[in-house]
Amino acid sequence: MAAVAGFVEVRGPGGYAVQVLAVAACYYGAGRLGLLRRLVVEGAVVTPIWPPTGVAVAALLVFGLAAWPGITIGAFFTVLTLSTPDVGMMGFLFGNTVAPVCAVLLLRRSGFRLELSRLRDGLALVFLGALSAMMISASVGVGLLLATDKLPVHSFWAVWLAWWVGDAMGVLIVTPIALLLYKSRWPLPLGRWKEATALAVVACAVVPLAAYSSVSLLFLVYPLLIWAALRFQLAGSMLCALLTSVLATVAATDGDGAFAGLSRIEVMAKLQAFNGAMALTALLLSAVITEQRHTRRSVERACQELVEVLEHLTAGEVPPAPRPASDPEDRPRPGRTPGPGPG
Repeated sequence: MAAVAGFVEVRGPGGYAVQVLAVAACYYGAGRLGLLRRLVVEGAVVTPIWPPTGVAVAALLVFGLAAWPGITIGAFFTVLTLSTPDVGMMGFLFGNTVAPVCAVLLLRRSGFRLELSRLRDGLALVFLGALSAMMISASVGVGLLLATDKLPVHSFWAVWLAWWVGDAMGVLIVTPIALLLYKSRWPLPLGRWKEATALAVVACAVVPLAAYSSVSLLFLVYPLLIWAALRFQLAGSMLCALLTSVLATVAATDGDGAFAGLSRIEVMAKLQAFNGAMALTALLLSAVITEQRHTRRSVERACQELVEVLEHLTAGEVPPAPRPASDPEDRPRPGRTPGPGPG
């Protein structure tokens, strides 16, 4: 599969049906997990992180836009766990389906690559896939609540903001991890497993302390994110961000630790600000480090080839043809010129 956001080809209606059902099952499973921790803001039920949006965006990036019925089916069964079917449900299904589709269209337009190996990929996922596209689902969902008299007018912006940030956080945290699982290469070298184990042990000790300490020690997770991004790039930083986000959400919904004694609005604001800043740091830092490593490898390879060419010229021999790049990220795509530039 090409590194640029595209699709996985399926053959026949049977394969397509399996693909759609798989997307629906993953969406529904992520929805059930997201509903385990929820808050009531101005009488509306919201989730600090809504994982199905991240699953939906990742599925459409991998399988293509043709997989959108799976999102609608998964959203339908997820909504059934909250309320009985009514006319308003169609609007919710519309918003939950159109927002990921628009996110993928915007990402494709920007030349997004599934590996998230460039800073521009991280920025595109943040500002196009998460912050911009998820305004659609929040506007449709809260607008329906307002239109059906389930939400007072004065509560619109509070619920809209909570809805929007919850959907955006799902994209920021879940989509990179889903793409990482899709593109991962196993197993890691033994030396990296040792360091990964050490990082996991430290994270399991520090993150609960940061989340549940009454002194508000949430800032302690940032050195962990930097360590994970420097040594393991996207895999390390986003897994640390996921662990931290889950524990912080549990502490917030239980009113423990740094979130004790706060109102529901204050809990949501503090949690979303922390989760957002943490996810942005993990995603963008890992993208910058990965891009710099690819650039360094490209420069080193170019220097090595130049030395070989000079040696052959000095000896009066014909220089050898350039070797193909060993890293898929450094290989030129058809119709593209090598080197950094628009994807």
